Amino acid sequence: MNYRHAYHAGNHADVLKHVVLTRVLAYLRQKPVAFAVLDAHAGIGRYDLKGAEAYKTGEWKDGIGRLLAKPLPDAARNLMALYLNMIHDLNPDGTLRHYPGSPEIIARLLRAGDRMVFNELHPADADTLQTRFAGDRRAKLTRLDAAIAVKVELPFYERRGLVLLDPAYERTDEMQNLPRLLRHIFQRMKNAVVLAWYPLKEKDATVSMKQELAACVPGECFCAELQVRENIAEGGLAGSGLAICNPTFTLRGELEVLLPILADRLGEGKWGRGGIVDITPPR
Repeated sequence: MNYRHAYHAGNHADVLKHVVLTRVLAYLRQKPVAFAVLDAHAGIGRYDLKGAEAYKTGEWKDGIGRLLAKPLPDAARNLMALYLNMIHDLNPDGTLRHYPGSPEIIARLLRAGDRMVFNELHPADADTLQTRFAGDRRAKLTRLDAAIAVKVELPFYERRGLVLLDPAYERTDEMQNLPRLLRHIFQRMKNAVVLAWYPLKEKDATVSMKQELAACVPGECFCAELQVRENIAEGGLAGSGLAICNPTFTLRGELEVLLPILADRLGEGKWGRGGIVDITPPR
């Protein structure tokens, strides 16, 4: 496995993924009952945007850098407050250098009685993650293929929680494997909230994946998509989406507010597009 998320930290895909993650966690923690989170492709937890990897690509400049370049509309700022406050806390001098990965976001939003499982297959990244969360009694680290991790860790004994899937899509079959991974999840825990990230590179490349999702998801499922530029023949990341299964009650309405604003802020020129694609009929 060669993928290192440090090269892509803070890009437009991270902004979409992490804004949605904070909204889901904010809703789950409203109830006093404990819940768990499985981050199946965890990375290292926190990223240095001035480090060698992020500096080489500079992807964060068109992601979190562009998002913070000017004030946001009140509605978006309020919904993104948890996310934006974390970034401020990591960069107290006002200079954007450190960016929170999903484990950092999860750790900051879970309560003392909640539980988090971070799964990371890359040996060096897993070592970094282990060191970072060694003193956190809520955290467990595994080093498994994601398909094995969901079988081992589910169902949560808390009986409620979130599974975050963020594959590298290094292999050509990973898009086709995503519905199979969700099938494994729902065979073990039908009420799990699932966020599954996928890239938008080629036009219509996700059509068959979405059709398969419709057949394997027992509850409601929709996709939140953010495209920042036109698809081109040479490929490259034109945008990304999150398949959201068993969405929290308020999430659709929140995304109807956020996605157009993110598209306007992160799109190249006037090209940004953001919206919801239904996989199953909405509740």
